[in-house]
Amino acid sequence: MYKHILIATDGSDLAQKGVEQGLSLAKSLEAKVVALTVTEPFPVYGMAGNFAWVGSPADIEGYNQSSKEFAQRVLGAAKEAADKMGVQIEIMHADDSTPAEAILATSESKGCDLVVMASHGRRGLNRILLGSQTLEVVTHSKVPVLVVK
Repeated sequence: MYKHILIATDGSDLAQKGVEQGLSLAKSLEAKVVALTVTEPFPVYGMAGNFAWVGSPADIEGYNQSSKEFAQRVLGAAKEAADKMGVQIEIMHADDSTPAEAILATSESKGCDLVVMASHGRRGLNRILLGSQTLEVVTHSKVPVLVVK
C-alpha cells in the first residue's frame, strides 16, 4: 500500500505520538520513512507606524544554532526509534520555512505516498492567531495525510 512515508515532528509529546504511529505503520507495510522537523524563520516584530524589531546578527546566529541542536535531538530520537524497529529512515531538517510549506515540498521532492503528522486541535481564537499547519497540509497535499490526535 504505502511504500514511502513522511513523518513530520516538532518534538512535542503529541508529535511523538505521530512518530510512533508512523513508524508502526511503516514497519507493518515494510515502507521507508522520511522524518522531518522544521524551523520557522527568525521572528521579526512590527508595530503600527515605522517601528519594527529585528534581532542582531548574534541573536539570529544563536537562534539558528539552537534550532539546529533542537532538530538534531528530535530527529535523533526518531532515528533511534526507527532503528530499534528495523525501519529504514532518512532524517531531514528544513529551516527558514513554515511547517506546512516544508512538509508539502519534502513530500513531493522525496516521492512520499503518505504524510503522517499530529494536530494540536486548537480552536477559536488560538486557531485564528496561530493558524493550522495541519489544515494547510491536508488541504494542499497531493497524497493522503494521516492526522494523529
